[in-house]
Amino acid sequence: MKINSKEFLTVSNLLSLLRLLLAIPIWILFDYYNSVYSVKYWLFALCLFAAVTDILDGFLARKLNQVTEAGKIIDPLADKIAMAVVVIRLAMYDELPLYYLAMIVIRDVLIFFGGIYVTSKIGKVLPSNILGKVTVLIIGIVVLLTLLQVDKKSLVFSSFYYFSIIMIVLSFIAYVIRAKEYLQRKKTV
Repeated sequence: MKINSKEFLTVSNLLSLLRLLLAIPIWILFDYYNSVYSVKYWLFALCLFAAVTDILDGFLARKLNQVTEAGKIIDPLADKIAMAVVVIRLAMYDELPLYYLAMIVIRDVLIFFGGIYVTSKIGKVLPSNILGKVTVLIIGIVVLLTLLQVDKKSLVFSSFYYFSIIMIVLSFIAYVIRAKEYLQRKKTV
C-alpha cells in the first residue's frame, strides 16, 4: 500500500490531523482540571470541536470525493488517540472507572494492530464502519456529560454509559467478523 502526498493533503485529512493535534492542549488543560473552574468548559468546548471535526471530515471526504487510504488510517487513529487522552485523564481524576478506560484502550489497541495485520494481508485499509463510529459517538457523549458534571446516577448518564459499554463490545466483535470476512475473500481470490 502506497500513500502519495496529494492523497494525504486533503481537507478531510487535515481535519483529522487537527483532531489528532487537539490531544496536546486537551492533555495540558487537564493539569488544571480541579484547580481552575472554567477549564472543564474549555475541555468541553475542545472535545465538542473534536467531535464536529470527526463528523465533518467524513462528510467532506465523501462529498468532495476525497476518500483516501491515508484518510482511512488518520481518521480512526485521530479518534482513538483523542478519545484515549480524554478518557485516561478523566480516569486519573476518578471521573471514569479504570475498567472503562481499560475496555476502550484494549479495544482500540486490538483494532489498531488487527488493522495493520489485515492491511498487510489484503493490501488495503479497512474503512471505519458505522458501528465503530456510533461507538465513538456514544463514548464521546459519556465524556461530554462527565465534563459537564452530570450526576453519574442520573438516568441520562447511566443510559449513555451502559450503552457505551455494550457498543464497545459489539463494535469490537463486528470488527473481528468483518476482518475475517475480508481475509476469507482474499484467500478465495
